[in-house]
Formats: sequence, C-alpha cells, structure tokens
Amino acid sequence: MSDNASTPTSTAPDYRSTLNLPDTPFPMRGDLPKREPNWVKDWEDKGIYKRLRDARRGAPKFILHDGPPYANGQIHMGHAVNKILKDMITKARQLEGFDALYVPGWDCHGLPIENAIEKKHGRNLSRDDMQAKSRAFATEQIAQQMVDFKRLGVLGEWDNPYKTMNPANEAGEIRAFKRVMERGFVYRGLKPVYWCFDCGSSLAEFEIEYQDKKSTTLDVAFKSHEPAKLAASFGLPALAKDAFVVIWTTTAWTIPANQALNLNPEISYALVDAGERILLVAEPLVASCLERYGLTGTVLATTPGKNLGGLEFEHPLYDVASEDGSFGYRRLSPVYLADYATADDGTGIVHSSPAYGLEDFNSCRAHGMALDEILNPVQGNGAYAADFPLFGGQHIWKAVPVIIEALRNAGRLMTTKDITHSYPHCWRHKTPVIYRAAAQWFIRMDEGEGVFTKAGMKPAKTLRQIALDAIEHTSFYPENGKARLHDMIAGRPDWCISRQRSWGVPIPFFLHKDSGELHPRTMEIMDQAADIVEKGGIEAWSRVTTEEILGAEDAPHYTKSTDILEVWFDSGSTFSHVLRGTHPEVHHDTGPEADLYLEGHDQHRGWFHSSLLLASALEGRAPYRGLLTHGFTVDSQGRKMSKSLGNGIDPQEINKKLGAEIIRLWVAASDYSGDIAGDEKILARVVDAYRRIRNTLRFLLANVSDFDPAKDAVPFGQMLEIDRYALTRASEFQAEVLAHYKVYEFHPVVAKLQLYCSEDLGGFYLDVLKDRLYTTAPKSLARRSAQTALYNITHAMLRWMAPFLSFTAEEAWKVFGNSDSIFLETYGNVAGVGAGADEGLLAKWSRIREIRDAVNKEIETLRADGKVGSSLQATVSLTAAPEDHALLASLGDDLKFVFITSAIELIAGSELQIRVNPSSDAKCERCWHYRSDVGSDAAHPTICGRCTSNLFGSGESRAHA
Repeated sequence: MSDNASTPTSTAPDYRSTLNLPDTPFPMRGDLPKREPNWVKDWEDKGIYKRLRDARRGAPKFILHDGPPYANGQIHMGHAVNKILKDMITKARQLEGFDALYVPGWDCHGLPIENAIEKKHGRNLSRDDMQAKSRAFATEQIAQQMVDFKRLGVLGEWDNPYKTMNPANEAGEIRAFKRVMERGFVYRGLKPVYWCFDCGSSLAEFEIEYQDKKSTTLDVAFKSHEPAKLAASFGLPALAKDAFVVIWTTTAWTIPANQALNLNPEISYALVDAGERILLVAEPLVASCLERYGLTGTVLATTPGKNLGGLEFEHPLYDVASEDGSFGYRRLSPVYLADYATADDGTGIVHSSPAYGLEDFNSCRAHGMALDEILNPVQGNGAYAADFPLFGGQHIWKAVPVIIEALRNAGRLMTTKDITHSYPHCWRHKTPVIYRAAAQWFIRMDEGEGVFTKAGMKPAKTLRQIALDAIEHTSFYPENGKARLHDMIAGRPDWCISRQRSWGVPIPFFLHKDSGELHPRTMEIMDQAADIVEKGGIEAWSRVTTEEILGAEDAPHYTKSTDILEVWFDSGSTFSHVLRGTHPEVHHDTGPEADLYLEGHDQHRGWFHSSLLLASALEGRAPYRGLLTHGFTVDSQGRKMSKSLGNGIDPQEINKKLGAEIIRLWVAASDYSGDIAGDEKILARVVDAYRRIRNTLRFLLANVSDFDPAKDAVPFGQMLEIDRYALTRASEFQAEVLAHYKVYEFHPVVAKLQLYCSEDLGGFYLDVLKDRLYTTAPKSLARRSAQTALYNITHAMLRWMAPFLSFTAEEAWKVFGNSDSIFLETYGNVAGVGAGADEGLLAKWSRIREIRDAVNKEIETLRADGKVGSSLQATVSLTAAPEDHALLASLGDDLKFVFITSAIELIAGSELQIRVNPSSDAKCERCWHYRSDVGSDAAHPTICGRCTSNLFGSGESRAHA
C-alpha cells in the first residue's frame, strides 16, 4: 500500500488533501526594498567577500581593475550601471571557478573636489587649508558612495578599497612619474593649451566638450607696410592707393595679440580694387568677400601665396594712441606661409596670435619667433594684463565689443556678424575655454628629448607607436571601441600633465630662478619626495621648504614648483601602484595587465586613454587585456539623464520603491553596448519580468520542499525519459549561458532565461510534470525522478541568475538549507548529464514539442467555441507519418500526459493530421482527467482507477512522462 493509503470512511473523503501540493517558505512577493538591506548586512557580517577569496585561493585569477569614480556627490544611475556591470562580471567569473577579485577605487584629487570646497568656503583658502578640507570632504563622500554601492548588491573589498589620496598611492604616483621621466617622455614647454578661467588651470583634451556658443565674426583690414614690395609680388609697377590684407576671425579678443598673418602657398590670391582701397583676399573668395562688405570691385592681379611670404603689414590698431599718448600697437605682422590657411571660407588669410592657437604657435615658431617674443597678455583669470594697451584689466569676453569699436574707429573693420557655432567648453563648468600659452610639463607623443632621460632607458619607438601597437593586442567589447581609441591616440597632441592647483599629487621640482632649469639632483629629490609623501601624504610635501630639500647654499637660487599632476595622471597610473603595490593580492599570475577595464564609452578619451599612455610609457604595453565600454543612461526618448532636464531616475529612490534587484535586472537586460534607456514604464516592465522569473523559481522550490538529494535522488539512467530530456536541455542551456558570460554578455542571458522559464519550463516541462508531482505517491520513482530533475535544474538556474539577480539567488539558496553563499559555488555540469549533450534525445523531444504545439492549437479552437474547458477534457486522434509515429509511439501510454489530454489515439499515416473532440467520460475529482474508469471502485465513486491505485494500491507505472 502506498504512503497515502487510508481506510475508506462513510463520509466524503477530501481528495485534495491526498495531493502532493507544493509548499515553500520562499514567498511569492519579493518585498525587495525590505529584504535586500538584510542581505547586504548578512554578507558584511559573515565576511562573504573574504570567504570568496579563501574559497578560490590558488585558482587562476581574474582581475577587473576598477576605474575610480570621483569622490564627489551622491551616486547617480550611471554609477549604478557601471558598478553593477562590474559586479556581474566578477561574480560570473567567480562562479566559473576563477579567483575573481574586485577592489573598488575612488578618484580623490582634482578640480571637482576643489570646486566643491571653494563653493562652501570661498576661493581664497591657503594651500594647507584647501588640502585639509579636500581630504576631509573626499573621505566623507567616499563613505556616502560606498553605502550606496553596497546597497546595489556589489561585492568587493569594501574594507580596503583603493583611493588615489592614500599616501602610499600618492607616493606610488610620484615614483611612476619619475620612471616616465627616465624613459625620456617628459619635457617642459611653452605652448598653447586649453585653459579654463573658472578652473584657473590648463585642461586636458579629456576635459573638453563641445557646445554651441554665440560669437561675433570680424573681417579686419591690415594695411600694407611695404606697398612697393606688395605690387612687385603681383607683377604690378605700383599701387595707386592704400592696400590692405583682410582676415576673418571669430575671436575678436585675439586681435590685440596678433603677431603674424598666414597664407597658403598653393592658393591663388587676388588684389582687388574696391573703390577707396585695394584689398588682398584669396581669389576663390573675392565675390563672397565683396558681397559681405557691400562693395564692388575689380581684380587687378593674382599670384600664388608662395610669392607673398615675408611681406609685412601693420597691426590694425597701429595708429591708435592710448590715453597717455603712446602707440602700443606700433608693430608689424609678417606673412608666414602655412597649409592650414584655406579658401573654404572667410578670406583665405588667417591672423596669427601664437599664444592663443596651436597652429598659430607652431607656424610662428617654425618661422623663427622666439618664445620670449610671443605676446601673452591674457591672464589665468581671463583678463588682459593691467598694463596691456587700450584693453588692460578687461575680461576678454567683455572686451569684445570694445575691441570691435576700436577697430571701427580706426577704419579697419570691414564687417561683423553674430553666429552660433560649436566651441570647446570645460566639461565641469560648462563655460567656454580658450587656447592659452603657458609653461607646462608635457608627455611627448612623438620624437624628441625629455628632461633627465636615463641612459639606456629610452624606448626605440615613440609613445604614440607603442600605444598604437598595444591597441592591436587588446580585446574590445564591443569591437568598435578599437577604432575609436586608435583614432584618438593617432591624432592626439602631446599630453599636458601639469595643473596650477592645490589638491593633487605634487610635481616635486625646483626651478632655477634665472635659467628656469631643473635642479641637477631632481631625480634624487623625486625619490625623497615620494618617501615624504608616503609617510605624511601630499600635505607633508607642501610643508617642506626649499632649504630643507636643497640646503642653504642652493635654496636662494631655486623656486619650489607648486604645480600638481593632472587628475588623469592619478587614475591613469593606478595600474602601476594599485595592481602591484598597495594591493599586491591583485597582481595577476600571468602578467602585469588586468584582464579587463570597464567604463562608459566616454573613457576612450579619459581613463582608458591615460592608462594606455602611462602603461605604454612605463612598460611598453597596455595595462589591460580587454576593454569593455557601456553607453550612457538615457530616458525613453533617448535623452541623456541629467538633473537639468529632470529626466533622471535615482538609484536610491528605486531601491526604496522597487528594490536594487530591479535595477540589476534592468542593467542585465539592457544591451550596454549602446545607451541604456530607463524610466518608470521601462522599470515596470522589468518588474513584470522579475515576477515571472521569481514565480518559476518559487514553483521549483515548492516542488522539491520534501526532497532530500542524499536519500531521494534518482540516478540519471533510471529517471523517466522526459526528466532526462529536461536535464539535458538545462545542460544545453547552461552552455549557452556560459558562452555569453565568457564575452561579458548579459542581455541575451536574461532574454533566454525568461524564454526558458516561460517555454521550456512553464509552457512545457512543468506543465507536463504537475500531474505526476501532485497525484503519484510521494516517494514513488515517478515523483522522485521528477524532483531529481527539478532539484538540479533549480541549482543550475540559481547559478545562472546569481551574477545579476544576486539577492534573489542568495535568498533561494538559503531555502535549500545552505549556510554558505551561492557565490562560493561553481557552475559545474548539470547533475547526471555528461559533458556532451544527448543530441538524439534533444532532437526527439524538440519534435514532440512541435507536434504538441500543433495539437494545442486545435484544442484552443474548441475551447474558444466553448466545447471544452481544459485540455484534459479533450480526446485527440493523431495521425502521424512513420518517423513522427515512431517518436510518439515510443512514449506508450504516457503520451497523453505529454499532451495533457485524457486520451489520445495514435494512427499511422503519411502526414500529420489532428482531430480533437470533447470527452464523453466522467471527470476524476482528484486528478481532473476524464476517464471511463471513474467510479470503477465503489468505495471511491468520484475518482479514477489510477488515482485509486496511487492512493490505495501499488501506484501507476510511468516510464517516459
């Protein structure tokens, strides 16, 4: 007699109580906002991250080096996307069996923090005060951000993160800088660099973004100082009237600093008689220029630009006197030949203020202009020097109308017009920047000598060549990142690495007051500086006096540099001192590179870029084997999330409302190679997807609640055929999942997992299984076979989803009674299934499922007509071709369970034909099948013969389903 045997009574039995109805403490409602913080605390209390490391001690390492976010402000959804992606990847690698370390980091120096301090305390803080307040502020911000990152379910070395402001890292950066110098890449130069007046400092290419700006264009006339030479250049005997070369510019503020004119040697230029004066412009632009000036004219002669080199013209304010009667602009502008002057627009002539344009600077230097001859009147705050003629003390933007009026009064303004054009802006302040010549320290991209190059250490290739070669040995996800980074490295100028600020790693140089040369002991001093900083932070170096370092004899002749290394040097050099210094445990077994750097695609011009240049300079290779980039977070209309637009979604609010698991699933389900769209409607769909996965998981857990694998598991070879198929299909699915994880793909896994839950499980296997699970004897082979399959599928599924649904996987893992974390496990093989899938079994059941779907469509037609209720009320007559007939016949009497019908007749034929009719038999009260043997046992008149056997007899026999 079976376990559920009971003595018949005269009262109507409660057959529902005889069913093996599922039960589980795993709740249907996730209640994520309430439960997730407990898991975060549990992971922390139990030191799960350390236990993960202990569990993988000695295993191959996987190193994802964290690109440090700024320690400034509450995290936003972009931060959440970034950290969750990193967490999913390291967890997936951990489950794969790697020792997958994740050391979170923070970028602590630089302008964002200085700006925050200045807003709060003003701009006149001493260096010591700024450094102290910045360090305290960064510490506070890190603590706040760390709480939010942990709340997202991110596992990492939170007890010992890396911070660029840790004294050991600051010292490591100085040592790295010294090695870059020794290899010949560092030099000091005066050249135009991007300059932000609000920052009060130079900016790197990485810190520039382009926005529209309204500017006033000017056509300005420069009078010929040598009319006879000018006439001769055009083959004319003389000029009948004054002649002027005309330039066009959008930067009126640069006119006062003009020192030259640039013409293209290959373009044809024309002398045009325009009434009162003769104008010199590019021949192709004569008509457009005259129209712009409202003039008519006749071309007197033309000549190639190469014939005009060396001619001199007078500054347009040449004859304008200052209030003191002096003529501050009595200087000449020579013509230099340069390819960057074109006839595409304007006049074909470019005016040159070498302090305020890179091409202008290079042209003037190439034509022999000395550095001390270059005029540089614009100060760091944007104002002209106080003693600058006519415009001294005025801010350049405010001076524009004053300059225009001065040119008009001098008779040198041909025309003006307001335009809107794309213009470089500071990416922090969103304000326009300028090129401004400043003495700065640079890392050289191409050939040239550096300061203090150590004998025998200079590489044979240039830094540009080394970096471009390194890109060829790097894997990119997605692949288009390779061309993006390659183009940026190929076209970038030398890297300006010095900044004129307080909060940052010092450039520990002493410059001779007269010659500007570095102290001869500079390399030794750098070692000394690194030791001082390692003991007391950058503040300790700030307090050191020149005399303490150089001694009383040298000190009076040298000035201690107050420049700092720009913040991209900070983060770009972390591979050197974090991966090998302050966190030696993340040193890779197989080389100095990290396996992966992962950031937003804007970091091709940021952290990826600076890290590549510094690793190439230091070691001749990239610091990473692979680069993964993700898009920005945008709203459903594709607009980048921002506070100003009010279209952002805060991770903190979503955590409170929906739970971090929903953010994690959203990130995992999104194709991160493009921008990642999110809003309340999109997240609502994610919630629905989560519920479907959770409900499937709950069904699985509920149906194995009385299953002890140690005692109840059925060997694979003894399991029912459909159970073996389900495990084989799960094994096949796992191979797909792991293949995606191998190349850092998550959205296909989420899509396939949902499909697996709804179609493989919910739409087929679990649907077929319910009858066997609920109606057969609890300990029967039929039920234990099904439970063995479900138990192993559930275990596998928890591992598949653990990287992204971390809280849910851990919660379900505990329902199994496991005390350890799911993340200590490995994927392994799906239990019972060999290394290779049984293709024959998969193919057989795939075809059976296709036929089943066709039958279901016919049943649905009857249901729509009201002729049947459930599919169990239908009887099916199925004609099948020989091959299909053999497949179906192999299931014997179990075929009806696969099709979830009460009866099925199988007929041999030439093609598939399906006939469905309502059953005329009675419905079993217990199993709901319609059978002719309902009531065959007088003691149990409302149930069928198989239920009677399952309850009171030996139990029905199942072989296949």
